[in-house]
Amino acid sequence: MAGGWAKDGAVQEQIDASVDDAVARAKSQIPKGKSAHYCVECDAPIPEARRTAVPGVQLCINCQAESERHAVEHSTINRRGSKDSQLR
Repeated sequence: MAGGWAKDGAVQEQIDASVDDAVARAKSQIPKGKSAHYCVECDAPIPEARRTAVPGVQLCINCQAESERHAVEHSTINRRGSKDSQLR
């Protein structure tokens, strides 16, 4: 049941759109192309197994982990609030 000017199902449509956007953003960040033999950040060698498992990889495991940690700290998605608090 929608309230105010929103039509029925509007909340679910907004949730679905947010999920679709997040999936598209994640897919766009998947490395493509030829893998680097050395990390572009720290110049450490990238093991053959990693280059094979992740096509287009450019970072060693340590630099990749640091990059992902930084991305989580600056995420634009509110994962702390309840659904009700986000809809108000």
